[in-house]
Amino acid sequence: MSGSVRHVRVGIVGAGFAGLGMAAQLVRHGRDDFLIVERASEVGGTWRDNSYPGAACDIRSDLYSFSFAPKPDWARRYAPQPEILEYLKGVADRFELRPRILFDAELLRAEWSDGDGDGDGDGTIDGHWTVETSRETFTCTVLVSGHGPLIEPKWPAIPGLETFAGPRFHSAQWRHDVELAGADVAVIGTGASAIQFVPELQKIARSVTVYQRSAPWIVPRADAPTSPGRRWRFARHPALQRMSRAVVFASAEFRFLGFRFRAVGRVFEAVSRAFLRREVADPVLRAQLTPDFRIGCKRILISSDYYRALTQPNVTLVTDPVASIDAEGVATVDGEHHRADVLIGGTGFDATHPPIARLIVGRGGVPLAERWSPHMSALHGTSVADFPNLFLLVGPNTALGHNSIVAIIEAQLGYVLGALDELDARAAGSLEPDPAVQLAHNEKLQQALRGSVWESGCANFYLDDSGRNTTLWPGTVLAFRRALRRVDAREYIWVTHH
Repeated sequence: MSGSVRHVRVGIVGAGFAGLGMAAQLVRHGRDDFLIVERASEVGGTWRDNSYPGAACDIRSDLYSFSFAPKPDWARRYAPQPEILEYLKGVADRFELRPRILFDAELLRAEWSDGDGDGDGDGTIDGHWTVETSRETFTCTVLVSGHGPLIEPKWPAIPGLETFAGPRFHSAQWRHDVELAGADVAVIGTGASAIQFVPELQKIARSVTVYQRSAPWIVPRADAPTSPGRRWRFARHPALQRMSRAVVFASAEFRFLGFRFRAVGRVFEAVSRAFLRREVADPVLRAQLTPDFRIGCKRILISSDYYRALTQPNVTLVTDPVASIDAEGVATVDGEHHRADVLIGGTGFDATHPPIARLIVGRGGVPLAERWSPHMSALHGTSVADFPNLFLLVGPNTALGHNSIVAIIEAQLGYVLGALDELDARAAGSLEPDPAVQLAHNEKLQQALRGSVWESGCANFYLDDSGRNTTLWPGTVLAFRRALRRVDAREYIWVTHH
């Protein structure tokens, strides 16, 4: 290996919650030989990119931070995007991560090599990843991907979409240079982002036309500023904050019962319907906003101002399917044409075809995307057979519908640290899942998902092209933590590179 190529023990892809969390934990555990690859010029990941008006977390602030890097002074019960981004910048600064981040470096390819095995001291590094970026190529023994599942904005296949004459953009790539005040705005989609930005658009646009494919379940947000007294107590007494976090966590875990047991789900549905009745007096509009699938089948949305925005005179809800788009606006199947100055997509992400999978190449030159055709799968959502020393954060079947993804990430971070310790203890060069173990694990996962609310008939982003749920964890966070509390050496193949 040429002397101009640097080698690090751990390479990390992405400087969002997952990547920064991994780096911070490495620092906390005395491991400073790592490098983070980040395609942008700042940290933050999802919370850097999604800067649309009204962007905020739908998980309580108490849970949306690392347990090892608490923030006692969240301004609101549900943190807005700018505050979450500032928190992540603070994590980067607190653990002095910036010098170890390669900014503006697009990942081009990461390929595993078993090495030449000669051990002759010629500089060759056995068992390593070669990571090629737009700025630098380096090698690492272990590769950790914190790419995240919600990074590839997804537009529906609508005829004529490209012909629209005005500005067109997705909520995840918000055009802050486009003047929306006084404009006629068309919004395609009614997902988690749309229900946050539509109320903000309603305040300034001349008209907002919302195109809804299916009505989501919505529950009130109950947001509020946090009191100065609470912030002072948490700053002065960290144990109080830990107790509060535990209570909020337990409450979020309880919501899982609504997914598991139909009777509990009906209670949640009743709460949502009562909220809809209070907010929307018009029976026709209310009928259009009533979901026709079980609560939890799609992501449950949290908003206290979306329904109200739809009742305003400058907002129109269109439930007829979109037929096509032309230079002037949107045509629906009923023959109507709706003029628009600006077209905004609130159509979510492609979670089952992560683009990074095309760039990570395992043993034998096989890309992860090929290994994941037709289905994504991993052992404990974290490691993949034939991809030695690769760890995925928020990998297949790790997402949640009821609690904070940060709790999942932390469980995985502990698991990766355990794997690094085990590699050192065994003086091993690499580890990878036993294919039979990974297969059995995923069969068990799919069995747990069979007949679940997520497979009860709605179209959601959890299911892949053939209808398999490859994104969600079918249990509680506590169950996930138990599964990843330690690395079971028997599940892995260990290779010693002299």
